[in-house]
Amino acid sequence: MSFLQNKVAIITGASSGIGAATAKELDAVGMKLVLSARSQDKLDKLAASLNNAAVLAGAITDVDMPQKLVDFALQTFGQLDVVLNNAGGMTVGSIEEIDIEAVCQMVRLNVESVYRMAYVALRHFKKVGSGFLINTSSVSGLKTVPRYGAYNGTKFAVEAFTDALRMELAGTGIKVAAIAPGTVDTGLYDHWNSEDKSYINSGGALQPEDIARCVRFILEQPEHVLIPRLLIVPRDQPV
Repeated sequence: MSFLQNKVAIITGASSGIGAATAKELDAVGMKLVLSARSQDKLDKLAASLNNAAVLAGAITDVDMPQKLVDFALQTFGQLDVVLNNAGGMTVGSIEEIDIEAVCQMVRLNVESVYRMAYVALRHFKKVGSGFLINTSSVSGLKTVPRYGAYNGTKFAVEAFTDALRMELAGTGIKVAAIAPGTVDTGLYDHWNSEDKSYINSGGALQPEDIARCVRFILEQPEHVLIPRLLIVPRDQPV
């Protein structure tokens, strides 16, 4: 029996990809889940396949959504133990072609909403003296490449934010970590042009389930152990 059984987790970006796979992985060890994303239909379908999940649909970029999620978890399950700050998007392109409005929306999603969710969750964790925050970062938060600069910047921000929070909360009983995937086959790249698709998939791709197992691995470490960053890439990824 996993010690995660009956613990409660919020997962943002839960309707597909890494979020949905992690929901299934954590459900398998008996966790209770609050699932959030914009699509009510996708969330309802996922929740129906799980043992104990509740859904709260909405845009995580809504400034009130993080507090609504924490309140909903407490009202539904009576506690909150884990937050997977997973919602995100990816806009890339050259200086000439990139849509600046899409870039700014990505910043709101990848950075601002991560900050808001983290601070709201951590204030609750400090009240109760325990909790675990995991932010979804990326290998793109550890290195840069041409045409990916705006996206790199959002994930570098997540990396810096996560590590600073980890140090601030040392000794409180609260854990903070980042998970940094390389290329993952989530459908995120389906609308890209052939050149960008070829580049991002040049070393193969992980599956969402690979990342989900890593999230569980981080959570299942002994109480005195913290893995502050877990980098996971396809074996043949060259960048």
